Amino acid sequence: MRNDERLEIPTGWEKSERQIERERLRRRSSIRSGSVATVSTILVIVLLLWLFTTSPGWPRVRDTFFDLDQFTGALPDVLSGFLLNIKIFLIAEPLILVVGLLVALARNLTAPVFFPLRALAVIYTDVFRGVPTILVIYLVGFGLPALGLQGTPTDLATLGIIALTLSYGAYVAEVFRAGIESVHPSQRAAARSLGLSHGQTMRHVVVPQAVRRVVPPLLNDFVSLQKDTALVATIGPLEALRQAQIHVASTFNYTPYLAAALLFILLTIPMARFTDYLAARSQRRRGQ
Repeated sequence: MRNDERLEIPTGWEKSERQIERERLRRRSSIRSGSVATVSTILVIVLLLWLFTTSPGWPRVRDTFFDLDQFTGALPDVLSGFLLNIKIFLIAEPLILVVGLLVALARNLTAPVFFPLRALAVIYTDVFRGVPTILVIYLVGFGLPALGLQGTPTDLATLGIIALTLSYGAYVAEVFRAGIESVHPSQRAAARSLGLSHGQTMRHVVVPQAVRRVVPPLLNDFVSLQKDTALVATIGPLEALRQAQIHVASTFNYTPYLAAALLFILLTIPMARFTDYLAARSQRRRGQ
């Protein structure tokens, strides 16, 4: 090659006419699908509203569940109680993650000396997954203070947090365990061949991969946790549901329940959509 000759390096990749046409058709199909989905959704909503508002009992339902004066009157108290729901959720969530991960790790210990620990982990998950959450709240909320042990918490919200942690910790432990077992055994073998101990392998190789894989199902559990914080009302804390019950008992109008429901919806829907986004992104990364 002579000195005056230079290599021509392409500055960029240009799309072919076929690729441009394919993308244009894809955009048109996406717009058409979105338009059809929007129109059909509006039609369904209009039809449902028409069926409700033309039913014989609609006036009574409207006065009982959709009273604007009752809604505005109960909303401040229900909102103040809802702040307690958020507090319970924010405290219980990290505790559940810690309990669930520790139980999952205990169930993956293979040495014979750890058999009692594995057995306790199995018993814990079987019992607390089998007992309804509301019963766990009753047992902890009323049974724990009845023991009279020194240092036992007496705050009802704290007892509710303990009950939710015990109940949801069992479910989250199984989610973590599934994530740990989904990591291919070759990952562990490679780590052990590099001289890592079992603990180091779990900490640096297995658990990080497992956590990334189980983020969507974990978020689904926490969406349920956000709603189940209302169950703590059964032992007395003045959270959103309890505040709504107080207003209903004094007015015999159920609109305060609607106010509480709307607050929970506003909290859970963003988390649900975020969960769907993470699940879709995970599928795209796996090429599904």
